[in-house]
Amino acid sequence: MTNITKGVIFSAILSKLTNKQNWLCFFSGFFLVFAYAPFSYWWLALILPSIILHQVSHASPKLAAKKMALFAFGWFSSGISWVHVSIDQFGGLPLIVSLLLMLALCSYLALFPALAGYLTALLSKNKQVNLWLLPSIWLFCEYLRSVVLTGFPWLSLGYSQIDSPLANFAPVIGEVGLTAIILLVNICWVKIYNILSALFKNKNQDTNTHISSKDLIFPMALAASILVTSLALSLVSWTELTGKSAKVALIQGNIAQSIKWQPEQEWPTMLKYLDLTRVNYDADLIVWPESAIPALEPAVQDFLSTVNRSAILNNSAVITGIINYNFESKEYYNALLVLGKKTTEDEQGYYYNHSNRYYKSHLLPIGEFIPFQEWLRPLAPLFNLPMSSFTAGNYVQPNLVANNFHILPLNCFEVAFPLQVAANFTDKTELLLTVSNDAWFGDSHGPHQHFEIARMRALEFGRPLIRSTNNGVTGIVNHLGEITAIAPQFVEVVLRGKIELVSGYTPYSQWPNLILFLMVFMPLVLLKLFKF
Repeated sequence: MTNITKGVIFSAILSKLTNKQNWLCFFSGFFLVFAYAPFSYWWLALILPSIILHQVSHASPKLAAKKMALFAFGWFSSGISWVHVSIDQFGGLPLIVSLLLMLALCSYLALFPALAGYLTALLSKNKQVNLWLLPSIWLFCEYLRSVVLTGFPWLSLGYSQIDSPLANFAPVIGEVGLTAIILLVNICWVKIYNILSALFKNKNQDTNTHISSKDLIFPMALAASILVTSLALSLVSWTELTGKSAKVALIQGNIAQSIKWQPEQEWPTMLKYLDLTRVNYDADLIVWPESAIPALEPAVQDFLSTVNRSAILNNSAVITGIINYNFESKEYYNALLVLGKKTTEDEQGYYYNHSNRYYKSHLLPIGEFIPFQEWLRPLAPLFNLPMSSFTAGNYVQPNLVANNFHILPLNCFEVAFPLQVAANFTDKTELLLTVSNDAWFGDSHGPHQHFEIARMRALEFGRPLIRSTNNGVTGIVNHLGEITAIAPQFVEVVLRGKIELVSGYTPYSQWPNLILFLMVFMPLVLLKLFKF
């Protein structure tokens, strides 16, 4: 390579690094992390995207994709930085390699917003990008993000609004609809800014264009109508209290991830959960977190039988995470079991391979299964984590029944997939349950985002939710998505609470697929009809 060629390359790189517009795109996404838990400055999501939308409003398809990719890379690099904690602490890789893996992950996730920007600009009829196309195209690309390579729909924009006035839309159009609402609000700001800037420029330069103050009416009216509709929805009650309640006790064992799967810690861990449970048998439901029992189900039948009999004698039920192994098929399952009473008539409770169980369906890549494992496993400890060879359970499974309560279970990562919740939601479902072990992610914002996602599911489906974890965030959420009890992180604790059960159905719980379809395609039809 000649010195001239090296100089040209260096100059090109330097120009990219010193481009203020590129940095503006990046940081408008980077600071979006503060819109989500644990920071929860939800109003940032109603402002920051307008910066990137203004940047792409006059861009070519290629430039729009580039700018949106920079925005998304900043968004994900700050928003999912917690993934690096698990790679760095448990992956057994050099720091530079773990950082490169994070770079690759964020770059991959940035492809979907970049695609949305590209398609929006491509489908616009003139040089000015028709931003009104973006919400539909964005939702389509977000759907792709939730299914391609098993999906990773984390950090979707709508989750940031769980504590905002816009949350009233969630029972009707779900988090996916909230994302579209956020984009519409940001588009309104861009339109208002562009029109005011043009009017001011016309006034100062005494030029004559077709822009007038009347052009402000539509974006201002749309923003106002969104607010008014949200306030009106706050007056609607989709569900009502039944008078039935459940006393719950959520056991947070706080077992360090570094010792969780060590053989000598197996019995101390199980005895800890048993001791914490014995003094809480007055609860109707007692929940242990994901893989609370660090042993294979066939190997601890005596222990499980003891817990089962104790729960039955105390008119209670225990739900616990455990690993099951099928000796015939030689498959491992990440399971949830009901021990103790199923109904008032069922006094037998648990026995091995009983049907009152749940096998995790949506497995986490790398953590729970290794794609191309014959090539990846020899490369690094990251691809040989304990319990990373699970078989997926069925997508649709019966609800758990514990002490007469019908419970829809979600194991860890699954709570981020609302269509999976919808597929398993029945007319008997009274309660949502999610369990997790977020010890992998240390004292990061990941567990708080995880709990925020769980709260959105409660609001969307109009059912109370309980979340039991190894070291936090353990909490109880009512049918409105509001936190009614929460345990401190990184301590051994039992979180107790009373859950008021409800009847009735939210629109989103009944027609989630139809609502997704309408949110994507109806705006495009309206834009075509009214020639926007």
